[in-house]
Amino acid sequence: MAKFYLTTTLPYVNAEPHIGFALEIVQADAIARYRRLMKDDVFFNFGTDEHGQKIWQMAEKAGESPQAYADRYAATFDALKESLNLSYDTFIRTTSPAHKAAAQEFWKRCAAAGDIYKKAYQIKYCVGCELEKTDSELVDGKCPLHPNIEIQIIDEENYFFRFSKYGDALLKLYADNPDFVVPAFRLNEIKELIASKGLLDFSISRLASKMPWGVAVPDDPTQVMYVWFDALVNYVSTIGWPTDMPQFEKWWPVVQFAGKDQVRQQSAMWQAMLMSAGLPPSRQIMIHGFMTVDGQKISKSLGNVIAPKDVVAKYGTDATRYFLLRHVNPFEDADVSWSKFDEWYNAGLANGLGNLVARIMKLAEDNLDAPIATPAVNVPQEFKDAMNAYEFNKVMDIVWEKIQKLDQRIQTEEPFKVVKIDKERGKALIAEMVGDLYHISRLLHLSMPDTHEKIKDAILANKKPDNLFKRID
Repeated sequence: MAKFYLTTTLPYVNAEPHIGFALEIVQADAIARYRRLMKDDVFFNFGTDEHGQKIWQMAEKAGESPQAYADRYAATFDALKESLNLSYDTFIRTTSPAHKAAAQEFWKRCAAAGDIYKKAYQIKYCVGCELEKTDSELVDGKCPLHPNIEIQIIDEENYFFRFSKYGDALLKLYADNPDFVVPAFRLNEIKELIASKGLLDFSISRLASKMPWGVAVPDDPTQVMYVWFDALVNYVSTIGWPTDMPQFEKWWPVVQFAGKDQVRQQSAMWQAMLMSAGLPPSRQIMIHGFMTVDGQKISKSLGNVIAPKDVVAKYGTDATRYFLLRHVNPFEDADVSWSKFDEWYNAGLANGLGNLVARIMKLAEDNLDAPIATPAVNVPQEFKDAMNAYEFNKVMDIVWEKIQKLDQRIQTEEPFKVVKIDKERGKALIAEMVGDLYHISRLLHLSMPDTHEKIKDAILANKKPDNLFKRID
C-alpha cells in the first residue's frame, strides 16, 4: 500500500476563515479522498499558525492573552471539519509543546550546519504578511496585499538563516523534479527569482523584549523565533519528527497545498531549511490562485468577506464544495459572488444532478422489484489523470458530462414508456440507468461525499430520496 502525506498551509489565527482558505482545504480534502479511493494509506494534516507580531498585537487590542486569542480563533478553523465535511487526520497547533520542541531542535540542526548567525540590521516589515519587504515590493510605500497596514521599520540585532547558500541546490532540486511546483508557471517564478536576483539571507528571530509571542530561541532567552521559521516546521513535527523517526520516515515527504503568495516561502525558504537540517525536500507543492468577490479583493474594510459557514448555511456543505471544485480555477485567480452561487446551484445541482437522481430513482421505485446489484466501479483514466494533475474543475466536468449524458439517455430512450409496452425490457433499461447513476455517485465521493452517500442509500433501498437540491428562486 502506497503512503501519501499531504498538508495545507496553516492559516494564521488573526481572523475567522474566509472562502479563499476554504478553497485550499477542500482541494486538499478531495485529493485525500481520491488517494484513499486508490487504496493509498493517507495522512492529511491541517492546523493553525499561532505565533508572531500580528497575533500579539491583535490579542492586546482584544484585551486577551495571546494564547486565549489563539485558542478562540483556532476553534473556528477546526470547526471547518464538520461544516465542510473534511477528512483530515490531525489538527496541529504551533503553540503545542511538541511542536515548539521540534522547532527548537530544527533550529539547533540548522545552527550546527553553520546556517544561523547573528547580525544587526534594518528592514521594512509588513505585519500583515509577517514578511520583510524590499522597496520594489511596495506600492506607494505600502504592501500591496495589506495597503491599510503601515510598514514598520525593524532596527535590531537578530539571527539570520543563510539562505544565500542554497541557490544552486534549489535550482538543482527544480531541475531534477520538473513538476516539483504545480502549475509550472509558478515554478518558473521562483527559478527566475533565484537566477536573476539570487537569494538573500533572512531574519529568523525577533527581540523577545519587543515581541515576546513566539518559540524561544535555543540558548538565547533574549530572542524568539520568527513566525515563518517556527510555522514551517509543523510539516515535520506533525508526523513525529524528531522524537518518532519511524513515524516520520513512514510519511515523509509531503505534498503541500498553498496560495500564490507563498511560492517563495514554501518552494524555496522551506526547502532550504530542510536541506540545512539534513532532511529530504517536500514531494510536491500545489499552488492555487486568489479569490475575489464581485471583482474586488476580499477585505473586511470593504465588507465583502464571504465566510464558508455562511455559504454552507444557505446552500449546504456539498454545494459549497461543488462551487469551489467545479467553478473555481485550481491555479488562476477566480471571482465569486452570491449571485454566481445561486446560478451555479440551480444549473448544476437543482436542475442537473438533483433532478436526474429524482427521475431515475422514481422509475426504479415504481418499476423494479428489488434494488440492483451495485456494479464494480472502474475509475476512468481521464478522471485519474485530472486528479493527479490537480485539475479539479476538469474532474468535475467529467462527472457532469456523465450526468448530462444519462439525462439525455432518459430523453431519447424513454424508459417510462418502454416499461409500459415491454415490462421486462423496460425494467432492464431502468436497472442499467440506476447502475450508471451509482457510477456517478461513486465519482462524486471525492467532491460531494454526503451526496454520494444519499444517492448510494437510495439505490440500496430502491427508493426515490428526498429532494437533494431544492431550487433557489
